[in-house]
Amino acid sequence: MSEVKIAAGLRTEFGKGAARKIRRADQIPAVLYGHGTDPVHLTLPAHATALALRTPNVLLSLDIEGKGSELAIPKAAQRDPLKGFLEHVDLLLVKRGEKVTVEVPVVAEGELAAGGNLLEHVLNTLSVEAEATHLPESVTVSVEGLEAGSSVLAQDITLPAGVTLVTEGDAVVLQVVAAQAEEPAADAAEGDAEGAEA
Repeated sequence: MSEVKIAAGLRTEFGKGAARKIRRADQIPAVLYGHGTDPVHLTLPAHATALALRTPNVLLSLDIEGKGSELAIPKAAQRDPLKGFLEHVDLLLVKRGEKVTVEVPVVAEGELAAGGNLLEHVLNTLSVEAEATHLPESVTVSVEGLEAGSSVLAQDITLPAGVTLVTEGDAVVLQVVAAQAEEPAADAAEGDAEGAEA
């Protein structure tokens, strides 16, 4: 996994007014914490941060003004509920060689067996442990030829080398559901009955 370098400033003003002022300057308020250290309040460039966070579990190399470089992974991102832009980011401080637990998206590929069956995602992500600088962006599961009633358990999914499963092994991740036969519309039947009575 590649590192994304981001220049970070130190934040000295707090509260909603200060946060609005930071966002008007095309910056995002952020907090960096971990390893028992005091939280460090930062400002990050809005556009570069939004682009970086499109990659799940992206590794950020933060060049912090006056403090040098630190590695971090995103733990939580708050977005505006209407417009969707980033409002605040929580970052977890990590070290090279350190193992961390993260949520990884599950991607299904392949065609189900014929019959119009539906694939249901019971879990959209798996909890896994991996070295902080080698976090997987996603895990891929083949559903090729699966028939109704089939399911894929967490323990059935092949993980990249160096990645271990944290989610319970017997947890259902995907299942194939039989397509429902459509019943005749009740309204239409009632309408016909009414027409016959008249």
